[in-house]
Amino acid sequence: MFRLLHILFFTLIASAAIAQNSGEKKLVQFSGVVYDVDSNSVIPYVTLTNTTAGKAYAANYKGYYSFVVHEGDSIVFTSVGYKKAVVVIPNNIREKKYTALVKLKSDNIELPVVRVFPWASTDEFKHDFLTMKFADDDLEIAKKNVKKTMSDAMTFGVPMDGAEIQGMSFNNQHIGLSNKNMVQTNPLLNPLAWAAFLKQISEGKNKK
Repeated sequence: MFRLLHILFFTLIASAAIAQNSGEKKLVQFSGVVYDVDSNSVIPYVTLTNTTAGKAYAANYKGYYSFVVHEGDSIVFTSVGYKKAVVVIPNNIREKKYTALVKLKSDNIELPVVRVFPWASTDEFKHDFLTMKFADDDLEIAKKNVKKTMSDAMTFGVPMDGAEIQGMSFNNQHIGLSNKNMVQTNPLLNPLAWAAFLKQISEGKNKK
């Protein structure tokens, strides 16, 4: 009986010592904001993982976070498109609160080049390759381009661009301004023309 009480007494002392040692880590209110190191803008909804305690938290849409941790805990900040950052809560904090402005650096991942071909199989590729029509050489292309039929088709078939339309409009305005003060006469009302016409008739030049 005495031995049983002795064992129980030492067990209680050991439990109290373990509880005291575990209670040395004080609770700390951990708060702060997460920023982008390049643009200095807030990063919303960043995931914060307390790897020491095995708990996860999340910042709000303004990048602000606040939760309770223990001294010495390691907090990992992760977000899509950014490199992770780790913050270790220091020990012996007097005010029982710790604030950190964490800045994450963007993580650019270069993906391998993907080439998309219009053939579903190698058989389709072989068929298209064998039935391919090769283009003419440079000399044949030049001969086709200098043909009159080709130039006429390009002249009448290709619409005018903005510069040509603007130049034509400018020429029409210039001609209109040049002929603005000119009087258009009717030759039938010109007496000199009638006199010359009658003279030709009297001289017999218009007998035919």
